[in-house]
Amino acid sequence: MYPVLFQLGPFTVYSLGALWAFAAVCATWVVQQELKRYRFDPELASSMVLIAALGGLVGARALLILEEWDSFLRAPWVFIFSGAGFSWFGGLFGGALAVAWWIRRRGLPWLKLADIAAPALALGYGIGRIGCFLAGDATWGKVTDVPWAMAFPNAVFGWVDPLTGVPYPPGVRVHPTQLYELIQSLSVFGVLWPLRKKGYPDGTMFWLYLTLAGSMRFMVEFWRVNPVIALGMTEYQWFSSALVIAGVYLLYRLRMSSHARPV
Repeated sequence: MYPVLFQLGPFTVYSLGALWAFAAVCATWVVQQELKRYRFDPELASSMVLIAALGGLVGARALLILEEWDSFLRAPWVFIFSGAGFSWFGGLFGGALAVAWWIRRRGLPWLKLADIAAPALALGYGIGRIGCFLAGDATWGKVTDVPWAMAFPNAVFGWVDPLTGVPYPPGVRVHPTQLYELIQSLSVFGVLWPLRKKGYPDGTMFWLYLTLAGSMRFMVEFWRVNPVIALGMTEYQWFSSALVIAGVYLLYRLRMSSHARPV
């Protein structure tokens, strides 16, 4: 793995940060193209992605603090400013709330801009997961002997069992779930991108994104190293289920309301 891409004197470029920055650039470009297509100011894209990133970082860290409350109480400042550990669902909710606030302040159509952002969210997350793979940031999966299993001996936060903190013995390999999520995210992007021009009611693309992204995360949790909390499911599978249910329900409501409109 390559947690460090290169160094220039005291300046170090980390693969994790570099790939997530590249993901933000790609997401911004996608949003810009869609803003142009809908005759919005394309310059809004940079602000929109920046607000989403800031809100996502705060949300991701906030949910992680709630999940790791005892660790947080032992060393709050170290825990807050550590580069380790973020929650994807916290990032999604935090980013969505931040962008919703920004859109409302500007008087823009929320559902339309959410639809515009949906493909960018899928693409950006997939690219970001390449950074997680290169850095070995403990988002790998369970120990396995499948032919494509990998080891992360140079992982930026240590080649250890994420649940116990105990170092893996030599020869252990795991599911490269970062790559699974890359494939999943590109698949979601591949579904959304051609559908965006079909003239569906506002909100369709975003609710579909929630449904697909939640379904994908639910599936990958079977290979991830996360504790089961209830009924054989992990915390993130419960979050995923809620996301899928919400997405399907909102798509159904949208379909019913569009059919109810007079011709």
